[in-house]
Amino acid sequence: MTALAPGKALRVAFGETIAELARSDSRIVVLDGDTGSSTRTDIFEDEHPERFFQMGITEQNMLGMAAGMATLGLVPIVSTFSCFIVSRAHDSIRVLIAQPKLNVKLMAGYAGLLAGMTGKTHLMFDDISIMRAMANMTVVAPVDEIETRQALAAIIDYPGPVYLRLTRPNSPILFDDTYRFEVGRAVTIREGTDVTVFSTGTQTSRAFEAAQILAGEEISVHLVHLPTIKPLDVDAVAGAATATGRVVTTEEHTIVGGLGGAVAETLAEHAPLPMKRHGLQDVFGESGPNDALLEKYGISPRKTAEAIREFVT
Repeated sequence: MTALAPGKALRVAFGETIAELARSDSRIVVLDGDTGSSTRTDIFEDEHPERFFQMGITEQNMLGMAAGMATLGLVPIVSTFSCFIVSRAHDSIRVLIAQPKLNVKLMAGYAGLLAGMTGKTHLMFDDISIMRAMANMTVVAPVDEIETRQALAAIIDYPGPVYLRLTRPNSPILFDDTYRFEVGRAVTIREGTDVTVFSTGTQTSRAFEAAQILAGEEISVHLVHLPTIKPLDVDAVAGAATATGRVVTTEEHTIVGGLGGAVAETLAEHAPLPMKRHGLQDVFGESGPNDALLEKYGISPRKTAEAIREFVT
């Protein structure tokens, strides 16, 4: 099995890239919720202190200020942990940003399961469900540092509010420098004939490893990465699903309303097929080491391969 190359944490790629983009785009400003050393907005602060606003632990106010800045033609980058930006400031996002379709970019750090050592209250893996249900909101979840950098560049020029999901630990590199991210476009990672697997975010790298495991058992996985959950690439989803006739979705997120829900809704209307949703099973998380959490909640490469195998055989 070919191992993926090690890569940086998406939060580090975010900090470096937004500082770089700001060198040539004077519209970019960053608002931080007292999490800069964790989400790595401190990289931007060091290079562009005059455009960095430390808002403290006042998430609702931070979103309100970002909305005001957007009305002046700026591109506010709002950064804090996903649990704070989605849950604590939800009403501010909904009323002040999404309803008027303001050009505010929401950077959700420490998203998913693998922030367990910060405490169970900080774990957020129903954020995609919540944000994709909000009108006018675009939802993006990159897999590695290369896609994160390209996604950031793309959403700066993409009109309206965008929610970008960023994870805490280092993530292996799936793409090379020839890759080109586009908002709303699905990406085929590998061709296969037995089952179509859709994944998003950093879970795609685990799905890739799972597909390699299954290849050794002569189970051929057609793996499709969906970095944009909303708007979903409906034609690509329906086409890839129809190509094998069986579908598994896998995500570092609850199966309730996340990627699995989005794909199920799409297939129900466009290509009804046998389908399994694989991910976190309507639970809250807990503190623990990353590898232990992946195993316990069933989304490690080994457990992902097991779920696909059980569905196919």
